[in-house]
Amino acid sequence: MFYRPKDGHDLPHNPFNAIVTPRPIGWISTRDSQGRDNIAPYSFFNGVAYVPPQVMFASTGIKDDVDGTKDSMANIKETGVFCVNIVEYAAREAMNKSSATLPHGTDEFAHAGIEKAECSEIDCARVATAPAALECRMTQIVQIEGEANFVCFGEVIGVHLRDDCVVDGRFDVTKYVPLSRLGYRDYTAVREVFEIIRPDD
Repeated sequence: MFYRPKDGHDLPHNPFNAIVTPRPIGWISTRDSQGRDNIAPYSFFNGVAYVPPQVMFASTGIKDDVDGTKDSMANIKETGVFCVNIVEYAAREAMNKSSATLPHGTDEFAHAGIEKAECSEIDCARVATAPAALECRMTQIVQIEGEANFVCFGEVIGVHLRDDCVVDGRFDVTKYVPLSRLGYRDYTAVREVFEIIRPDD
């Protein structure tokens, strides 16, 4: 089949998210200017540069009690910082629970039973048990096509690695099993890893 998104797809559910998969999940933690913590998962997330290391995530949609965006983006606009917590399969239920639409200012860490730790370089909480956490300074927020589509870019200025995930000098994803987003309500877990050598290596 072929369809133009502007014309609709005539399927029961939008296939777009099922096409662009798997997607890593950025579990974004923020703190507002009043010191209230927030955490929410975003699957439009990725690393975008090595030097300096940079990441991005996109927020799509509006909360009724936030002006034109969602809590995470609103908090970053206030403070200029955020933390990306890497989601493991073992944390899938807490991650999902933290995605609930709750009143602005609600602490999703407490709501979902997530253990907190303080970041080292920024004024923000992080997931204490996460396999890795990236402390970020926001570099720019770009509004893209659509009423409430914002992309946040951040420079990684601090990196936490859980000790059990570092094996022989390498960060080993098989030690924690990354959780990835598929389409619809589907997820997958990364359990198989193989190496391919590039032609010019």
